[in-house]
Amino acid sequence: MRYLHTMIRVNNLDESLDFYCHKLGLQESHRFDSEQGRFTLVYLFAPQDESLALANQAPLLELTYNWDSEEYSGGRNFGHVAFEVDNIYATCEKLMAAGVLINRPPRDGHMAFIRSPDGISIEFLQKDSPLPTEEPWLSMTNTGAW
Repeated sequence: MRYLHTMIRVNNLDESLDFYCHKLGLQESHRFDSEQGRFTLVYLFAPQDESLALANQAPLLELTYNWDSEEYSGGRNFGHVAFEVDNIYATCEKLMAAGVLINRPPRDGHMAFIRSPDGISIEFLQKDSPLPTEEPWLSMTNTGAW
């Protein structure tokens, strides 16, 4: 397993980029705009992680800007912690055997979510390409929120 990123939601992307980049000194790795989802993702890395960022290996801070205004309360602005795993099905099987609820099963062979005992959302992403879809994951429904 490899630590990937921590996601936080921001209300004003320009203001947030000024804070994280100009004041804290983080640097932009890449960004993604989704017209359909109406959001922008901006990934930042710490200056000492630049060589890792160039090799796509740096731990990142993901700023998520939802284009439609939303008030975030109760910690909702904190999104999730993400890890890359070698086999998402094996990871979820191990967690389930340990009594962990899979909130968002890896139906797509690519992504799953669980929650920590404190309610922190944890995302698992399949390393490289998604695995072929298979049961029981394909038929599993979401449980709760993540």
